[in-house]
Amino acid sequence: MTALSINLNKIALIRNSRDTEYPSVALHAARCIAAGAHGITVHPRPDQRHIRADDCYELASMVEVEFNIEGNPFAAPAKSDRRGVSDYPGFMEIIRQTKPAQCTLVPDTNSQLTSDHGFNLQQDGERLAPIIAELKSLGVRVSLFMDPDPTQIRLAKEVGADRIELYTGPYADSFGSQQQDEVLNAFVKASETAAEVGLGLNAGHDLNLHNLFLFKNSVHNLLEVSIGHAFTVDAIEMGLDNCIKSYLSCLR
Repeated sequence: MTALSINLNKIALIRNSRDTEYPSVALHAARCIAAGAHGITVHPRPDQRHIRADDCYELASMVEVEFNIEGNPFAAPAKSDRRGVSDYPGFMEIIRQTKPAQCTLVPDTNSQLTSDHGFNLQQDGERLAPIIAELKSLGVRVSLFMDPDPTQIRLAKEVGADRIELYTGPYADSFGSQQQDEVLNAFVKASETAAEVGLGLNAGHDLNLHNLFLFKNSVHNLLEVSIGHAFTVDAIEMGLDNCIKSYLSCLR
């Protein structure tokens, strides 16, 4: 069965809209796990707009399923301008202190609203290789956020990645349109390339209860999906436990 990892960024975003610790990110992680989620994902950014460094430390101490931290490995330390919020120590320092089961490296910038493209390894491969080597020396599985480009996927294997996470935004945008089959076919070919070179396959971004079943049953050897934005909205409507069950049903 494809594993379901729940991204808790939006829970943290709601919390951060007030000067409070409610809702609790850790409590929501525990509830998701109790409801059957296979993993927890967070994406700490330097501006700490949602998940904070302290959240990562707390989750690392209590999450007994797969813990996946994603982010830009080149993100440097940053001062916090919010009362009671610790400084951002830099992405790699968070990983060194938490040693999550999986680290998903993402080429986002501080100005991006959300992740919206994969790595260009012809440009970044040399810089990434020593980072990937360090992560693996810490016992952390490494996944690279990638577009469905077979050439780039082959390079991901060459720089030492264990897995790739396909950026599924284009698939979600095309779902239900005349372009759906063409776009989906690109992801199918990408999954075949990943299998050919020996990379594990994850996927995430804008997957939801409407488009997940088709994607899961089309691409090959899908090991894990990470879902946060749609999950949060669906949980409001359906309740958290029923929402988890619905996503798990799509993945069986």
